[in-house]
Amino acid sequence: MAGTVIRSFASPAARACDLAFDGRTLWNSDYLSDLIYQIDPATGKVIRSFSAPGGSASGLAFDGRTLWYCDDGSDLIYQIDPTTGKVIRSFAAPGPIPSGLAFDGRTLWNCDDGSNLIYQIDPATGKVIRSFSIGAITPTGLTWADRTLWYVDYAIKRIYQIDPATGKVIRSFSTPGTGPRSLAWDGRTLWTADTLVSKIYQLSV
Repeated sequence: MAGTVIRSFASPAARACDLAFDGRTLWNSDYLSDLIYQIDPATGKVIRSFSAPGGSASGLAFDGRTLWYCDDGSDLIYQIDPTTGKVIRSFAAPGPIPSGLAFDGRTLWNCDDGSNLIYQIDPATGKVIRSFSIGAITPTGLTWADRTLWYVDYAIKRIYQIDPATGKVIRSFSTPGTGPRSLAWDGRTLWTADTLVSKIYQLSV
């Protein structure tokens, strides 16, 4: 059944924000400490961590080589070298409160908690390709999976799969926790982190 918890473990983040999957490990941003953790998804153990470039950690995505990170305090989107933690470059986020990030193999997607829009962004220039409205109250997490987008709504406590061409909802299901802040896709299952209980869940789809 979609949304069934396969397993869960404690997040190293005191206030767990977004997640990203790099093909082998998970990355988790911490809103409280402003650290980014690399985690072994099989054990939940921290491999290493480094400081986030901003002071209000939110979204994370992996493009196959580098991490992308958005910060709702600086209102910037950063490209980060995951080996060193150093910022490669940054550009302004398109909305006032950037939250979730996703990468589709070519472009970035960013959901914004202030505008309730999802933006498609050219990562080479930072320019918005297009945007569309979603029926969300507090969109906080975003991921790309099999030609569709998934986002989580913190207020509604629900995960939605949407058509990126139209913005229409394909299906949805409830989150396992009460403080959902993130989504990541590992090629088979979804991962979500809950900021209120600092847990990371693996979910069936």
